[in-house]
Amino acid sequence: MVSVFELEFSKTAPPSHESLKLTAESMDWSKQREKLLGNSQDLELPPNFKLPVLPTAVTTFTQKANEPDANVADLGKILETDAGLTAEILQLVNSSVFGLRRQATSVKHAMSLLGVSKARNYVLTTAVKRTMSRCESKLINLNHFWSANLEKALFAREVAILMKADAETAYAASMLQDFLLPALTSALFKQYSEFVDYQATKPQLITQFEQTIFEWDHAVAAAHIAHQWNFPDEMVCCLHQHHRGLEILLVPEFAHSCVAAVAISALMPDVINQVPDGLTRLIQLETVWREFKLQELAEKVDQDFRELGGDQMHHITLKSRLEKHFKTAGV
Repeated sequence: MVSVFELEFSKTAPPSHESLKLTAESMDWSKQREKLLGNSQDLELPPNFKLPVLPTAVTTFTQKANEPDANVADLGKILETDAGLTAEILQLVNSSVFGLRRQATSVKHAMSLLGVSKARNYVLTTAVKRTMSRCESKLINLNHFWSANLEKALFAREVAILMKADAETAYAASMLQDFLLPALTSALFKQYSEFVDYQATKPQLITQFEQTIFEWDHAVAAAHIAHQWNFPDEMVCCLHQHHRGLEILLVPEFAHSCVAAVAISALMPDVINQVPDGLTRLIQLETVWREFKLQELAEKVDQDFRELGGDQMHHITLKSRLEKHFKTAGV
């Protein structure tokens, strides 16, 4: 049976490259963020939940990067006060995956090659991952968790490239889409343990479970906190909408943007099975979007995952999952 999504999506003509560029350039991300978050700046999280503090260099950097007259020299000096962060950023941007024109020898040099906006995305990705990796989780294996997020981020980047959308923002937002889950699952261990148990017999989308139990979900919480941390508005929107699934492609404001790329990446299987039918939905998308070649994307992502040092021993990649699926299905 053809779903409503398939009928609606198949009737949507692929936009031209020119219209995609115009949409991206004319998008008022501040307005979109205001619509999603509303006027409320606070979200009532559990009293035993303690949000880690970002390094001073990062908070100063993000504040400065948001200023109209921000320049590479000043921003570079701020980051260089944190040697560990600087080293991690250079290792990331110098990998062949991101294809800089030449090797960056310093953070200042990297920013001159990337530009302030792209550099800010990599800084936030590295800093938040580094900070949240210190959180102890009673429910989630952090090595597996960050490996899954890395693969999702690389997948989102490829989907964004396919859409002619902002690939760097898609990568950064997808890498951080679930950054709150380790801390939340520890603070609310009993409730999230029940979610994991339910997935074996009564599988459901994690945000449905969270809204039922808490009246908020980790996507909304992440967006609020990201806004408090001065994340770019487009990243806040990506975090807020990352569990919209394929229906995001029917939302005119987001259908051909980094927001959609991140939402598609969130369908990938992960350590706590957040989207039980995610793999099925990705396979379904291939049948209605001609340019979306899932196995080719999985091959490219698998290669990039290896290049960036992803955990090949314990993490089951999308490529492996697809091979098993089609073998089982006799395809």
